[in-house]
This record gives sequence, C-alpha cells and structure tokens, in this order.
Amino acid sequence: MAITPLEKTEVLLEAMPWLQSYRGSTVVIKYGGNAMINDALRRAFAKDIMFLHQVGLRPVVVHGGGPQITEMLDRLGLEAPFIDGYRVTTPAVMDVVRMVLTGKVQRELVGLLNVHESLAVGISGEDAALFQARKRRAPEGKDLGLVGDIVKVHPEPVLDMLDHGRIPVISSVAPDDHDPNTVLNVNADAAASALAVALKARKLVVLTDVEGLYRDINDKDSLIRYLTTSEVEAMLPTLSSGMIPKMRACVDAVRGGAQRATIIDGRIPHSMLLEIVTNEGTGTEVIPDDTAEKAIEFRAPH
Repeated sequence: MAITPLEKTEVLLEAMPWLQSYRGSTVVIKYGGNAMINDALRRAFAKDIMFLHQVGLRPVVVHGGGPQITEMLDRLGLEAPFIDGYRVTTPAVMDVVRMVLTGKVQRELVGLLNVHESLAVGISGEDAALFQARKRRAPEGKDLGLVGDIVKVHPEPVLDMLDHGRIPVISSVAPDDHDPNTVLNVNADAAASALAVALKARKLVVLTDVEGLYRDINDKDSLIRYLTTSEVEAMLPTLSSGMIPKMRACVDAVRGGAQRATIIDGRIPHSMLLEIVTNEGTGTEVIPDDTAEKAIEFRAPH
C-alpha cells in the first residue's frame, strides 16, 4: 500500500528532532552480515549513509568481510580453521585478508557511496598508523597466527577526513605495535568499538543478522530493547560465540565514552535510519549503568 502525503509528512516531523539532536555528531557504524553481501541491502545501506551525511551527521564506517574472505580462501585452496570464533591467520591467509578487505569489500562500498558525489574515502587500519594491535593467543596457548587486538588508535586521519566533509570507510587490519612490518587481522566489531571511543562518538551501531539480543533465543517475543553495560556483561557467558564480540564491542564503546551502542538487524532495509531517526528505534541498545532507570528518557532526543 502506497504511503500517503500526510503519512510522509508525519514521518518527516517525527524524524526532525532526532536529526536536530544528532546534527554534527559522529556515528561509527560496523558494516557486516547480510547487509554486506545482499545487493539490495548494500544499496540501501549506502543510501542511509549518504542521507545521514547530507543531514549533518558525521558517519564513519568500519567493515569486516568474513564471507568474502572465506569464499576467496576456498577458491585458492587455503585452509583457515576457526578457534574460539577467530580465524587462524597464516601469512598466506593474511595476504588474502588484506586483498579482500581493501581491494574488494572496501572498494565496492566506496563505489556505492560515491555514485552521485565523491565523498567516501577508503583507508585501512594500516594507514597513518590509525590502528595498532598486539597478537592474540587463544586459551590453552593455541596459536591464532596473525590475529590481533587493538591496543592503540590514532584518530587524527579520520578526524581530518570528517572535518573536510568526507565519509571514512575503514578496513579492520592493523600493524603490530612491536613490529610495524607485520600486519594483523583484527575483529571488525572490536575495531569499530575502539574507534568509536577514540572519536568520542555519539553512537556505535553494529549491523547483525538478528533482530537484536533475546533473553531466550527460542522466544522471539523476548527481544531486549535496553541493557546496561553491567547487565550485558552478566549475560556474556550465555551468548552464542557470534554474538559475544558484538556485545563486548558495545560494552567497551559505552564504557569508553560513547553515549550509546546499538546492535540492529542489517537484514532489514534502512534499519539504520529506523534506529537513528524514529521514536521507537530498533534492535538492542546498550546504555551506561547510571541510566538503568531512565531508559525511556535516554531514548528521547537530547
């Protein structure tokens, strides 16, 4: 059923206070899941980013590329098993990771964003020492290879791009802080969280392939709209391996200074706009502990 002119007006009026509230604010978006591999969703995501930029927000996109990396590894006959949710990354696998992230995934998104105006700029965590990382070891001393955790962020190159009206699109790889010639594969959720803290972002948005966080994964009516950071930490041991890094990223971002962090369903076209410019929002939002009894007020534009 077509939307009427009156309904269009009501949508715009509802969005107005949100747009005014967010104007000039930095929002870090972790781009992944179906939104990255479905053509219609990719185009919708690019339109959302451009809309947010045009109305005065400062969007920053951090992307992974797990499915595309797996596809390329299979084509090349390279094995890269997972340990505790992390891809074991040999030097040969790392070459593929860099090639896919910066040469394919990033290029495609930058191209979509620059269809009408050349505003998006692709960089990686290697550029201008944006990220520095340290090798991670799995439990029981298992070797993950060239897998790292972010230990330092130098946000100046991203801030410079934002100040010049650009849209940064960032690949989640990083040089080793002890050996800059060694590049490490970094979890994109964690990279987005660390960058949100360094940029003092208003919000971190993490695209997922689920509606949000459920109290009972088998009960779709148990979707949680708000959680404090402490409540999330208490739930972490019960979550699936795929959800843990996303929720940990949200907690770290909010505790590091981001005002809020939200996981949203990237399978829904324009879910990012639903979250940012509507009264209801979408997904599951992580809020600071001291707003535990103010969830509704916290949602209101301010």
